[in-house]
Amino acid sequence: MTELIYFFALLVSSLSILFVVVFFVKKNQSVEQAILITELKKQRQEFFLPNRVEAYQRAILFLERINPNSLVMRMQNPGLPAPIFQASLLKTIREEYDHNVAQQLFISPLGWKLLKDAKEETIKLINISSGKLPENADSTMLSSSILTLAGEIDQLPSEIAIDFLKKEIQMLF
Repeated sequence: MTELIYFFALLVSSLSILFVVVFFVKKNQSVEQAILITELKKQRQEFFLPNRVEAYQRAILFLERINPNSLVMRMQNPGLPAPIFQASLLKTIREEYDHNVAQQLFISPLGWKLLKDAKEETIKLINISSGKLPENADSTMLSSSILTLAGEIDQLPSEIAIDFLKKEIQMLF
């Protein structure tokens, strides 16, 4: 009978030790896993942060370049017929957009939507301005019409998108 008591005492103490060992091993694994996840996030941030910053820079540059004021001043070609100038402006916007479309991988969906909306609204502004002109209008008249219409808008869509992207990039740091 005493042997049976010793056996149960030995069994209980062995199971207790086994339980404590398993508990500490699992706890140690959890801590190591948390450290590994933190390190992985840090490495991912170090890898992607430069790409994200560059994407935001390029997106803001795109928005600055399609701002009606800077676009018209940069593309101005006196004496060119208005329809040809309009086509040139629209082509420039689309080419700039196509050149930067991959940046959406690193920009938030809302930021990219604002960028696309700014592009579309700028195209609409150019088309509306063109539609108000007589048939024999030249690029100077179209430029004036675009700048006048843009001046009537409180805040241009490209400016709204730039403000949003600037705030968003600040949150990365």
